[in-house]
Amino acid sequence: MSLARRLLLSLACLAGFVPAPAASTATNDTAAPAPLPAHPRLLAREDAWQTLRARIAVEPALADFNDALIAEARARAALPTVQRVMIGRRLLHVSRELLHRVLLFSYAARVTGEDAFVRRAESEMLAAARFPDWNPEHFLDVGEATAALALGYDWLHARLAPAARDEIRRAIVEKGLRPGLDPRDRRNSWQRAENNWNQVCFGGLTLGALAVADEAPDEARRLLDLARAGIVHGLKPYGPDGVYPEGPSYWAYGTSYQVLMLAALESALGTDWGLNASPGFLASAADYLQLTGPSGHSFNFSDGGERLDFEPAVFWFARRTGDTGLLHFEMQRLAGKQGLAAAARGNRFAPLAALWWPALPIAAPHLPLDWSGDGPNPVVVFRESWTAPGAAYLAAKGGSAALNHAHMDAGSFIYEVDSVRWAIDLGMQDYESLESKKIDLWNRAQNSPRWSVYRLANVSHNTLTLGGAPHRVAGRATIERFVSDGARRVAVLDLSPVFAGQAQRARRGFALQADRGFIVRDEISGLAPAKSVRWQIVTRAQVELRGDTAVLRQNGRALTLRLLDAPAGAKFAAEPAQPPADGFNARNPGVTLVHLTFTPLGSPDASVTVQFSPGPPAGNSPAVRPLADW
Repeated sequence: MSLARRLLLSLACLAGFVPAPAASTATNDTAAPAPLPAHPRLLAREDAWQTLRARIAVEPALADFNDALIAEARARAALPTVQRVMIGRRLLHVSRELLHRVLLFSYAARVTGEDAFVRRAESEMLAAARFPDWNPEHFLDVGEATAALALGYDWLHARLAPAARDEIRRAIVEKGLRPGLDPRDRRNSWQRAENNWNQVCFGGLTLGALAVADEAPDEARRLLDLARAGIVHGLKPYGPDGVYPEGPSYWAYGTSYQVLMLAALESALGTDWGLNASPGFLASAADYLQLTGPSGHSFNFSDGGERLDFEPAVFWFARRTGDTGLLHFEMQRLAGKQGLAAAARGNRFAPLAALWWPALPIAAPHLPLDWSGDGPNPVVVFRESWTAPGAAYLAAKGGSAALNHAHMDAGSFIYEVDSVRWAIDLGMQDYESLESKKIDLWNRAQNSPRWSVYRLANVSHNTLTLGGAPHRVAGRATIERFVSDGARRVAVLDLSPVFAGQAQRARRGFALQADRGFIVRDEISGLAPAKSVRWQIVTRAQVELRGDTAVLRQNGRALTLRLLDAPAGAKFAAEPAQPPADGFNARNPGVTLVHLTFTPLGSPDASVTVQFSPGPPAGNSPAVRPLADW
């Protein structure tokens, strides 16, 4: 048996595609290996493409989405091919545009049969293949570029010009797989990382390995060996409940590549290595919905964006679990021609949604209205309805600033009602805008310059600040109590570790009210002498202050904040949410901090209770009760 054939058999056995053969002492071993399926074998084989074309012809919703994808492919075909232009230390924007184009052109070629799309995909892949490298110093760039060429190479294999096919394959091996084969290389620390880097890089390189395994069996086998052992690190953060600690935006990023990896393993090797059973992974799509408000915007903690894009990975979860209710928000984003066009234009993975398009009718979500999820960044959610327009929605979090992409936002929350988001999270600041100013952005030490970035520090979140000091990075806030029992809907967070050295104990409770509002109560004990307490929320609303009341107005709606309990003299104040003019912090026009600050006198203990009520001031104040009685 030739060396290449032996390596292919070893690859298939590693992947669980065939059982390992019995050892043979014969000198003329002619046992045939089990070859990989013919191209296309990544995500969808030939029969799946045939089925898709047939469904497009008879299913109007799928046909409309397909039309939007083809239209976007035609629009991008008019653009010049990608160029190797760095932004700071990253080539990532180029890799992502490359993937978007290659997926669109390759999809369009397979659906329409038009040779022009084949040639256009070929030219994009050749342009990238001729780059000197795909920037392994920032390996995400390599992972996404490898995924792009792997999918185009596989989906269009028989129609690529032979010389182009060979050049693209060599690039996948030399610029994609080989740079990732040495775990000891400092550039490959992602192989042990418990974050999205692990998933993106292993996901992209796994696609590359499966695409070229016939011609480069040694590199493919070695890469898949590393991927099978190393992807467990990227899957670990989903446990135990599926709350992705980097937030919904990074869930979409890391999970998209995790899904690509699993789908490619299944289509090419007939196995997912048992990775679907990783704790919390399959549950994470439902959690993604829980962390999306009725507006369709996310609870954007950590380095997240409030406005979520159309997310094709959710289609894979809906198909895998049989739960089309998971597509509630995705189908809303596809509403009308504008929604369809925006999805095709705005998400590089958009064609994959057509591959995973549901065969069953779309159902309403059957998820609970009240929900808590544990993990490194635990969260609680209270929702009035999954389907009613303008439903009330409150989400709050614990967690730690020590996590990847995390902010000092333990205890923070967002709130929307009547189609208005009243309490917001500012989200991330563009990385390059900070790195270019020499901010050590990825150092999460307590005294790191990272915490001088306004949007990352506690001073810009809906939480507490004691003595004007930052939260303790090593501290982790947890869910102490969660109750959903008819009219009693309560959550209590233990923030004490976040304020270590500043107070002995700090707890924050949320209680839902019949008027669709809620009460938030903070109890602090053992406060260090002369330490101030600052309570605040961040809002885009116009603010009118009336002593112990603040009236917020936005989009023709009103929300009333009423101070029910605080030390004498405490009252609401407001100021623009603007950082110092230090040359690196982004401005936040139109955003206001509503806050109150006090220093307890004569006691190390303090409490603050604030009522949030939709509408202008009305009604009587409810009785104030300690958290122990909630």
